[in-house]
Amino acid sequence: MLQRHSFHIAEPKAEDHPPVAREVPFFQFPGLSLCPDLAHFVFTRHGGVSDSAFRSLNVSVSTGDSPANVEANLSLIRELTGARALRSMNQVHGKNILILRDRALQDGKGPFTADAMVTDVAGVALLVKQADCQAVILYDPARQVVANVHCGWRGNAQSLLSDVIAAMKAEFGCDPSRLKAAIGPSLGPCCAEFVTHREIFPESLRPFMIRDNYFDLWAVSRSQLVRSGLKEAHIESADWCTRCRTDLFYSYRGEGRTGRFATVVMLKPQV
Repeated sequence: MLQRHSFHIAEPKAEDHPPVAREVPFFQFPGLSLCPDLAHFVFTRHGGVSDSAFRSLNVSVSTGDSPANVEANLSLIRELTGARALRSMNQVHGKNILILRDRALQDGKGPFTADAMVTDVAGVALLVKQADCQAVILYDPARQVVANVHCGWRGNAQSLLSDVIAAMKAEFGCDPSRLKAAIGPSLGPCCAEFVTHREIFPESLRPFMIRDNYFDLWAVSRSQLVRSGLKEAHIESADWCTRCRTDLFYSYRGEGRTGRFATVVMLKPQV
């Protein structure tokens, strides 16, 4: 179960009124919270400046929200996480994996077109935008390498998580058996209906159909992580369905026109 936390920000008011505290809630995984060199945040839809269908902590301009509102929300997240840089992606449900090293951080303006980011640079926060797709955090405490993966059903169908783990091994020498993983709030088996699954899913996903046309994508991700070498005990899952919990999170399936909430992970800067 995710643990709830919150930031409180004093918002300036008129000169004759004192500042008013605004809450920015977020959740954390109990296991990852025990890692002293890692910071991670599962933000909700609350605590930002956006309005209407995007109320209020929307982090994506592709939704149709005001770029100024989105930038204000991203600036808020950057400030609250203490990141020296906040990196996000133009997420396209593909297989591109961005390896962020110092030079890439200096030269790249972003957002980058990719669906996964990996880095060993402390102080750089990796942000995944969500409204039903999974954000999957991967962390190697020995090599001090972290990844954040945008994994929707297309990512599951393409075994994106396995590719990211392979990249972490090739680029940084990560041992998959050491990796810790966390699967964030996303479309649950209660609502993950795919009537065209015979056309869009590979045969390997059929065992994860729990009833006619409904799939457990959380179990798919767990299975792909284990097959890639992770220990089952090192995998956490929020097990919260975004479509069922639109009080906390945005859901494209549940709302259509809506925003995107953020999952952020970062190696803590050395003091």
